[in-house]
Amino acid sequence: MIECSEKSNRLQAQLARFMQRHIYPNEAAYAEQLAASANRFAPLPLVEELKDKAKAEGLWNLFVPESHAEFSQHGGLGNLDYFPLAETMGRVLWSAEVFNCSAPDTGNMEVLMKYATPAQQEKWLEPLLAGEIRSSYAMTEPQVASSDATNIELQMRLDGDEWLLDGRKWFITGAMNERTRIIIVMGKSDPDNPDRHKQQTQVLVPRETAGVEVVRALTTLGYDDAPTGHAEVRFDQVRVPAENVLLGPGRGFEIAQGRLGPGRMHHCMRLIGAAQRALEISCQRVEQRSTFGRKLSQHQSVREDIAKSFAEIEMARLLVQKTCVRMDQVGAQQARDMIAACKTSVPLMVQGILDRCMQLHGAGGLSRDYFLAEAFNYARWCRQADGPDQVHLMALGKQIIERYSG
Repeated sequence: MIECSEKSNRLQAQLARFMQRHIYPNEAAYAEQLAASANRFAPLPLVEELKDKAKAEGLWNLFVPESHAEFSQHGGLGNLDYFPLAETMGRVLWSAEVFNCSAPDTGNMEVLMKYATPAQQEKWLEPLLAGEIRSSYAMTEPQVASSDATNIELQMRLDGDEWLLDGRKWFITGAMNERTRIIIVMGKSDPDNPDRHKQQTQVLVPRETAGVEVVRALTTLGYDDAPTGHAEVRFDQVRVPAENVLLGPGRGFEIAQGRLGPGRMHHCMRLIGAAQRALEISCQRVEQRSTFGRKLSQHQSVREDIAKSFAEIEMARLLVQKTCVRMDQVGAQQARDMIAACKTSVPLMVQGILDRCMQLHGAGGLSRDYFLAEAFNYARWCRQADGPDQVHLMALGKQIIERYSG
């Protein structure tokens, strides 16, 4: 039995009560406000109101790790302690923002905690931690296979005391959001460096900098993920001060590796919450509907779908728990095999669970009347986000072969 700390257990109980009082009862109101908004990427009054309530109850910045406890009112949490909290947030796809625990901000805040200078932290990290602004992370590019990050082509060079950026990025989460003020951009600053992993640099680019153009909003399976959104962004002769570099020139790949590991796990944690809730509402559904003279719950195929889904959720949860323990013990880099195992199996497994639950809901499962279709979209794009499954499987397979063949 894997046990969480007393602090985590206390926060879990608090969070569960908050969800019951403020999140589940407001799901319809959230959808109505989003549908009625003149700008789908503007902050929703409901969410802003709930943020104030979450802050007042101490349910804020729960993602902050123990290693950076100075940035947290609750002293930071290990991965194992944060997991059940993230799982609970995953039960309602938009709820993580209420607690300032949503992507891409959590990953960007961790980047700023780990790699930013005190001046950079004061300017960008502090307002992010306060929930006053939002952020984006610009890595993927439309014209190259970005699954190999060394392919990135956005030109980045020092010109006097400024960085000059030219290039395009796409599927940049958060770039559409009205509150986004800072974009962390990864580009190629030293293309001739014989070490392919030292050719990249990351810099901080204020969203309103001249030459930063949001070309268009992008969708995934038809969802625009408003009010966060994904965008194609053009950087046309963009200039930022030299001191906006993160960690140092040629350290971009290193930063990316440090950022993406925990982020991959946060997605897996939330997806398990979505799958668990999908199973629960499906059990309720099959007790309420009848076909051919008996309840759906009495049909053999329905019971098999429920049983398979239950078993797969438990397997996924245990894998994530074990990975969290490993990360807490040795760090994300040393636990990269377990992280890769989670990243390549949990979204795919959850996608299958959601597919079954959608089927059990009939045509309604495809609609916006339930959260299932949108959760399916989330699970599906997680198989591309933070590196496609094939890259992680290739790296994990190599690592395992070396481990057992030597």
